[in-house]
Amino acid sequence: MRVLVVYESMFGNTHTVAERIGAGMGAGADVSVLRVGEVFGRELDDVDLVVVGGPTHVHGMSRTMTRASAAEQAAKDVELDLEPDAEGPGAREWLDGLGHVDGVRAAAFDTRADAPEIITGHASHGIAKRLRKHGFELVAEPESFLVDKQNHLVDGEDVRAAEWGEAVAAAATMV
Repeated sequence: MRVLVVYESMFGNTHTVAERIGAGMGAGADVSVLRVGEVFGRELDDVDLVVVGGPTHVHGMSRTMTRASAAEQAAKDVELDLEPDAEGPGAREWLDGLGHVDGVRAAAFDTRADAPEIITGHASHGIAKRLRKHGFELVAEPESFLVDKQNHLVDGEDVRAAEWGEAVAAAATMV
């Protein structure tokens, strides 16, 4: 199975989750984990499963304005390092630019603050909606991975991401 894990990350948390999801896909999978900036213009006809993730900003997927705000936050906080491509186009722009895809399975994930969903929202639902709109077949419910107030993954979320990756890979082979 050929898998493409596409992620958008501001401070590295979504990047870490994407890497762990890819690692969880198993030895039988040919997995590429790429930043969203690396997949613009790439054809998906050689991929069996696409997993897309991004950080939750203002209850949903990031926008140009929220990415700029994250960059400003990183400039003020010596503890935060901005990821490559963080200020460039995000998952929203990549997904909106895709054509119709037939026969490709998919899953969506996000990172969000460790608080009730009613307060934080979740980008994964917007990602899943866009994937369905383009004809992808979702094989799993959208998933959130939690970040603490210091902007670090909550303990155990990296392990949970690998387990989720394994479950998504298994679901994709059953379809």
